[in-house]
Amino acid sequence: MTAQPLRLEALTGLRGLAAWLVVFYHIRLSLAAILPAPVIAVLAKGYLAVDLFFMLSGFVLWLTYGPRLARFAPADIGAFWWRRIARIWPLHAVVLSGFVMLAILLTIIGRDHAGYPFGELPLHVVLIQNWGFTGALAWNHPAWSISTEMAAYLLFPLLAVAGRPAWGPAGLVAGLCLLLMGLFALFAALGHSSLGDAITSLGLARCLIEFTAGTLAARLWLHWRGLPSAQRIGHACGGAAAATCGAGLWFALPETAWVPLTLLLVLLAMALADGRIARRLASGPVHWLGEVSYSTYLCHFGLFIVFKLAFVGADLQLNVWKLAAFIGLLVVVSGLSHAWVELPAQRALNALQPRLNRSTALSR
Repeated sequence: MTAQPLRLEALTGLRGLAAWLVVFYHIRLSLAAILPAPVIAVLAKGYLAVDLFFMLSGFVLWLTYGPRLARFAPADIGAFWWRRIARIWPLHAVVLSGFVMLAILLTIIGRDHAGYPFGELPLHVVLIQNWGFTGALAWNHPAWSISTEMAAYLLFPLLAVAGRPAWGPAGLVAGLCLLLMGLFALFAALGHSSLGDAITSLGLARCLIEFTAGTLAARLWLHWRGLPSAQRIGHACGGAAAATCGAGLWFALPETAWVPLTLLLVLLAMALADGRIARRLASGPVHWLGEVSYSTYLCHFGLFIVFKLAFVGADLQLNVWKLAAFIGLLVVVSGLSHAWVELPAQRALNALQPRLNRSTALSR
């Protein structure tokens, strides 16, 4: 992949921080003995990092593939789908296999294994488990979002074709407003005010709307990035994000009314700014956490289950040392699974890419 500007490299670090927000969201109830209740309450909102993931995904994929897929050539579309599957499925398959072994072990020793319904396993294998076929999360819970991302990938060529007209910034902003208002209206119509509600029934729409918003944000970035005022626009986006967040909290608005807009503005601010925060996100340990963030995201849930079974007592509470041990273990597992599973599998599968038209196949 060609080198990206600092601004876009910062998005990799942002993805890493978001992955760790999800980690702490899932382990928060085991931290009650060492963290005050207000901190636990903040961590309870960590699921919102998934919404940032969806927008980031749409943003980056538009920049990488959008113009090429707009031609709607079968060879390009096939190559895109193949490479996305090569990106997300191998590690998912490995982690899911680990859950299967855990479920078998729990069954043998007589422990509760209700969260691992073997009848639903085929849906999880092919990553369609969160397309409305199930009533509750099961197996590797975080993989629900990967399932909805798969749907977004399948629909992305149609988004690319729809993006052929050269929309100006005003049209793109209007499109973003319509998408975010539509997301709020959908949740409100079904009686939900939290983005984390009804994941098995609303998670797919949540992903598709926010993914599409990410593609429009990328097109805005393309309009603004070369302007002399690009950094000022980035700072304005950052200020608007803070104001939107403040208003949402002050007036106790439903999070569906203000969180997606806040995250979108943060994304644009990070993509446009070259300040100290962007530089920290674009290099060093934080950037590395972004590189391995997919492994962190997929591995943490099962790893914590095993960690609790092995090292945590009946109260399910971690002390500081056990928390540090789990964090260190997850960092190691993330790095190893990225290096030993993700990257080799991608290389192997991409080398086997069907010869639809290899000469026009998309580069990663």
